[in-house]
Amino acid sequence: MNAGEFLLLVVAGGVGATVRYVVDALIRSRTTSAFPWPTAVINLTGSLLLGLLTGLVADRIASDELSAVLGTGFLGGYTTFSTASYETVQLVRERHWGTALAYGVGILVASVALAYLGYRWGDSA
Repeated sequence: MNAGEFLLLVVAGGVGATVRYVVDALIRSRTTSAFPWPTAVINLTGSLLLGLLTGLVADRIASDELSAVLGTGFLGGYTTFSTASYETVQLVRERHWGTALAYGVGILVASVALAYLGYRWGDSA
């Protein structure tokens, strides 16, 4: 990776984090649910997009360099599985057992399924 590609990766990560912040704020402003919808939506869409990008790279439609900038940079900044883990722990601490289980397991299973769907979509392009 050269200096220019590294700079693009850093900028893309910052843009991804900014987009995550905006999406999080928009969803929070429209829901009063205790369920962590903002993080769920962010991680699910990020998984789908990363799967799509990976499929495009596998099909040689996108380059490895583009994959690094968009996948590691933008989507790495956009997604936040550490926050999802923390939110699951918070749900357990608040004794919302069913919600914690549904969120913790559900987000993992759905994210993997969406990444696979995105991959298949990108690989067939």
